Amino acid sequence: MKLWEKGAYLVNGKLSETGSNPADGAKKTMAYSILQKHNTSGDAAKLKIKFDKITSHDITYVGIIQTARASGLEKFPLPYVLTNCHNSLCAVGGTINEDDHMFGLTCAQKYGGIYVPPHQAVIHQFAREMLAECGAMILGSDSHTRYGALGTMAIGEGGGELAKQLLNKTYDVAYPGVVAIYLTGSPVPGVGPQDVALAIIKAVFDNGYVKNNVMEFVGPGVANLSADFRIGVDVMTTETTCLSSIWRTDAKVEEWYAIHGRPDAYKELNPEDGAYYDGAIEIDLSEIRPMIAMPFHPSCAYTIDEVNANLLDVLAETEKRAKVSFGDKVNFSLKNKVIDGKLYVDQGVIAGCAGGGFENICAAADILKGKDTGNGKFLLNVYPASMPVYQELMKNGAFSSLVSAGAIIKTAFCGPCFGAGDTPANGAFSIRHSTRNFPNREGSKIQNGQLSSVALMDARSIAATAANKGFLTAATEYDTEFSGKKYFFDKAIYDKRVYDSKGVAHPEVEIQFGPNIKDWPEQKALGDDLLVKVVSEIHDPVTTTDELIPSGETSSFRSNPLGLAEFTLSRKDPAYVGRAKAVRDMDASIAAEIKTVVDALAKKDAELGKKAAAAQTGSTIFAVKPGDGSAREQAASCQRVLGASANIANEYATKRYRSNLINWGMLPFLYKDGDKNLPFANDDYVFIPGVKKMIAEKLPSITAYAVKKDGTVNSFELSVGDLTDDERKIILAGCLINFYRD
Repeated sequence: MKLWEKGAYLVNGKLSETGSNPADGAKKTMAYSILQKHNTSGDAAKLKIKFDKITSHDITYVGIIQTARASGLEKFPLPYVLTNCHNSLCAVGGTINEDDHMFGLTCAQKYGGIYVPPHQAVIHQFAREMLAECGAMILGSDSHTRYGALGTMAIGEGGGELAKQLLNKTYDVAYPGVVAIYLTGSPVPGVGPQDVALAIIKAVFDNGYVKNNVMEFVGPGVANLSADFRIGVDVMTTETTCLSSIWRTDAKVEEWYAIHGRPDAYKELNPEDGAYYDGAIEIDLSEIRPMIAMPFHPSCAYTIDEVNANLLDVLAETEKRAKVSFGDKVNFSLKNKVIDGKLYVDQGVIAGCAGGGFENICAAADILKGKDTGNGKFLLNVYPASMPVYQELMKNGAFSSLVSAGAIIKTAFCGPCFGAGDTPANGAFSIRHSTRNFPNREGSKIQNGQLSSVALMDARSIAATAANKGFLTAATEYDTEFSGKKYFFDKAIYDKRVYDSKGVAHPEVEIQFGPNIKDWPEQKALGDDLLVKVVSEIHDPVTTTDELIPSGETSSFRSNPLGLAEFTLSRKDPAYVGRAKAVRDMDASIAAEIKTVVDALAKKDAELGKKAAAAQTGSTIFAVKPGDGSAREQAASCQRVLGASANIANEYATKRYRSNLINWGMLPFLYKDGDKNLPFANDDYVFIPGVKKMIAEKLPSITAYAVKKDGTVNSFELSVGDLTDDERKIILAGCLINFYRD
């Protein structure tokens, strides 16, 4: 794999250092054509996108619709699909989850949407099967909204951005860079899409090579991949922190649309000759080998052969990463999994939008045919991504091979991907063809002393490991004859169960609310001056959204802003909620602290003290690089309902997390001087005089004052980076709801 150090042209189908000129060449990419087709601004550099369709699942759609309702929603102005693949286990939390589903169904009826009942399909599989179109754009409230392999540019964002589309507003973003992913060769037997994806993530995550860019897949190697294989690579591009993805399309994609009964959705997409890219990655698919991403990130990837050859060294590196994530809270080690020099795993899972595809499961069945997973600790669970896929696997015998080998077949559900299903035993090690292996992502709870961990692998090598009764094994070690079964899609399954309004609203329908579904609390407009208390300080290199607001069973409270907020940072900084609420509620101790802070500022400058005494108050957290991972807006909104006014960071891991902060009226402050020797610490106060003027008048930075516990006052600079005019108005108004309602 080669990463170009500068831009590249695509000339006669090959990468070149020379071409006409970058400005003209940049207009010849597929990404440019699709983005400009959907741009309403009239300015090619400052995009205001209107999407063709939007989609959400049952962790996010209640909050989105509640936001839009509070802002004046009357009808869904574009196709909006509400899937139910996350909070599907209706025994969790009493009636909470099914109450959300009934809210979704009645909203689809009232406002003219599409409702997909639980266990029918995971969000992204339904979108692939029923929504994707070549040249279209789809916005989803899930970070893995990626349909580029089918010629659809798709973006995963926080709920606020979907609410904007429901209110006939736009998705505003500067025109992104476009990076060519140039594929050659063909994968060797036993190598699957997850192997290719992990190799790419390993190469680009740490260096930010594609961060907030569009990945454009080109080159002769694309033609050597089936549509399903491309989909499996594409969905994982989210883990590179890119903005979106797009692939050239061909006869294999045309056949995919025909199989799914939508031949008119296909058209051939190719970059024009001479297209210019801001960067390029060359990948020879024949050189990719079975991969494993060790805990606790998809970028912690190795070949399986490398792990087996250097087992103790790799496990020592994993333990070092655990120290970064957990400190001394737990003693994490996988060395007890080494048996006779081999790594033993306790669980295998093939599931969701990444692993639950037809070809992945067929390949796993081919490897396991006639074999035995054993009756020890190891357990293999398989979740097809949709009921049409499920039915075909029943018909073609793949399920028979899997069940006969000892695997358990389950229905379409995203739970194993975010900690709401198949939580392993304490100390267990799980291998999964799913999307993420962040800390706690499998459902363990550090605060209760419960810790298991996940490695990511392809379904083929998971099956090979299962055939080896739990000992880590690459699929290339088995001389498997892959059957290459053909897929047949039965749309009637959806016709019989999915509610499709065909865009017709029925305003007479009453929305069905459950007792856990609450309105968003009122938020105040930004004041002239701001005084915030630092209530959490995080120095991890990256802080994920799962650490900001845990996934798993907490998802049952997604429709209750105050209820969910009680879990904020609970697995990273359990004291956060109490500290934040004390500031929000202006406890007597906080009032006394603020008086001391005002006095300290007055000693430095009487005018500063006067402003601080009348300033708006709130809380903030510091994190080095927060927001990697999920698009869930709750990572920001939970802080907001607890009284937060800002984040302070060295940088933000993703655009979507920063957008979530902005849409909830929180200032996305940047402190440029790293995390060593910060001018403030946890429990200190930061005073930002003139903050409203800074936002309104587009000032590049502002002088802030840190007030230490001993009364010392230090000045330092804060900035907020680029903001669109609407983003500034949203922050000034206090949140997106206030802005649109007003």
